[in-house]
Amino acid sequence: MELPAPLRQAVDEALQGVPAAELARAAEALSSRYRAERRDGRRHIDDDAAALAYLATRLPATYAAIGASLAVLAETCPGFAPRSLLDVGAGPGTAFWAVAERWPRLEEALLVEESPVMRRWGERLTAEAPLPRTAWLVTDIRRSLLDSGPRDLVVLAYVLDELEPGQRPALIERLWALTGEVLMLVEPGTPAGWQRILAARAQLQAAGAAIAAPCPHAATCPLEPPDWCHFARRLPRSRAHRRAKGATVPWEEEKFIYLAAARQPAALPQARIIAPPRAATGHVRLKLCLASGKVEERVISRRERSLYKQARGAGWGDAIGEPSVSRARP
Repeated sequence: MELPAPLRQAVDEALQGVPAAELARAAEALSSRYRAERRDGRRHIDDDAAALAYLATRLPATYAAIGASLAVLAETCPGFAPRSLLDVGAGPGTAFWAVAERWPRLEEALLVEESPVMRRWGERLTAEAPLPRTAWLVTDIRRSLLDSGPRDLVVLAYVLDELEPGQRPALIERLWALTGEVLMLVEPGTPAGWQRILAARAQLQAAGAAIAAPCPHAATCPLEPPDWCHFARRLPRSRAHRRAKGATVPWEEEKFIYLAAARQPAALPQARIIAPPRAATGHVRLKLCLASGKVEERVISRRERSLYKQARGAGWGDAIGEPSVSRARP
């Protein structure tokens, strides 16, 4: 999943003339903070060097993960077409670009970002693009809850991992109150990221939310540690991305986990593929999360003609089977 052409061009222009060694140092420092999930009171991105490293390395990966999550939401809620967006922890507007690409009828967006340098870069990246009306709000969501009107779609992407555990429930509660139709959460695809999503899922269900994606059911997650639910999206690396990471492979895989909570029931699939499919001659082996709330390892053979054809073309994270309306939690 590539960046939209206007965004890719704006990023390329921003990175022109940046020394490769300087970009690589900043990228490694940023990557180290993200991997360690540091919460030391400092922002991950507080200067131009870190911001440029984010544009080169993390923006494409984050965009791919959010875009993939929104694609599933569009499948389970085919009538959903947001006109307004609240993007909390917006960075340089990553989710905003993904939402505008998915739903061109988006009319306005409020982007909340505590880092002034990221906001400046976000405004610069969107300056020349034919995008909906945007407003930026610089605030620390750790210390002040948002005071704005509701939006059709609310997105919180790669933010929960930066908050202390005790700070998360109040923010989730406030964001759900500001959600007109759908709240989308996206986190790194790590065991810890999965646990954060599970906690938010339980909280939102208790508040009356319907699960729209990725789960095909409203029951308790059937996976047990050390297993965990996550997905992956392969994306091409730009020349600047390869320079920043000292990489030779022209692509990378971003692993992520997400949750879409909706005000209305969604069309959930019979099953979702929760591991890379393993195809062999005459059959496909799938790990499935089922509408019944169970996990199943299943071998689909040629004898199951329509399902086999569907399975042969399906990938990690895809739905299998006909949809049904989501149910309340048992």
